[in-house]
Amino acid sequence: MRLRRTAIALLLTLTGLSPLVVASPVSATQDCSFVSSGQVPIMDMGSQTYQGFPGGLYPGASDTRPAAYTAAGVSIAQNDVLPRDANGQVDAVNGKVALISIGMSNTSLEFTAFQQAVAGYANRNPHLVLVNGAQPGVDATGWDSPTATAWSVLAQRLQAAGISPLQVQAVWLKEQFLGDNLGAFPAGAQNLQSTLADIARIARSKYPNLQLGYVASRIYTYDPTRSAGAYQQGFAVKWLIQQQINGDPSLSYGPGGVAPWLSWGPYMWADGTTPRSDGLTWLCSDFQSDGVHPAATGQQKVSHMLFNQFTTDPTSISWFNK
Repeated sequence: MRLRRTAIALLLTLTGLSPLVVASPVSATQDCSFVSSGQVPIMDMGSQTYQGFPGGLYPGASDTRPAAYTAAGVSIAQNDVLPRDANGQVDAVNGKVALISIGMSNTSLEFTAFQQAVAGYANRNPHLVLVNGAQPGVDATGWDSPTATAWSVLAQRLQAAGISPLQVQAVWLKEQFLGDNLGAFPAGAQNLQSTLADIARIARSKYPNLQLGYVASRIYTYDPTRSAGAYQQGFAVKWLIQQQINGDPSLSYGPGGVAPWLSWGPYMWADGTTPRSDGLTWLCSDFQSDGVHPAATGQQKVSHMLFNQFTTDPTSISWFNK
């Protein structure tokens, strides 16, 4: 894992993105006592279970995306995610590939930091356009209808960026219910899973060329009243992706499909100051005074994870990089 972190740090240095960030000051009124929830990151559970449910990011308690499923995503990326004009026609000269974000306030803050990082990336695909559609105060229920105001706001932002609906081809989705209030497990996480599936289908209906979706987990929270829901949100994402991998027709992808191909993008929860297997921790200084929204260092951590994923994942390198 040390070699992996060193490689990531070298990648960020070569692209002008320093892996070193200045720690955000901790407010004198900030409660930094909740340094651990005692839960195990889903990616580190191995043979363990959580309330009777296995971990692992993918089926079979595995953290490795199934080879055949990855191959399907790569095929879509290479053959269908292409520079397109406003009418959706392939245009290798002036066409655009739009990557949008959908989510809440945390998503908006984190995607903004990611946009800033990508702006300085020398190997960026010149056709790539990032549009931040995430909106503070809009939880998962705020996207769970094709007539919801959130979609109108996103449409306005696309128009302002000079992007038509037919040029939207990838999405970063990170959503949760208000206040991390999922209720009893597993029913609450299953309810969120269903809502995330709705959002994916609505997005595909509004953006017919939307081919790829990367779904992210919540980061840690220093608010103990929200801790269980923040952790369990990861199971909603896990089960959503597993649902598609298992061939559920309500999440079919590709030509004639009703949803984009879905993958983790990425899993970001770690148990506070306890390092997970890849070394990720969430310090109190990574959060604003509410212990929920990421401060500058927290935003940079997410940005670095997103940057590493999109520049190395075989389902994104063909359209993200030059």
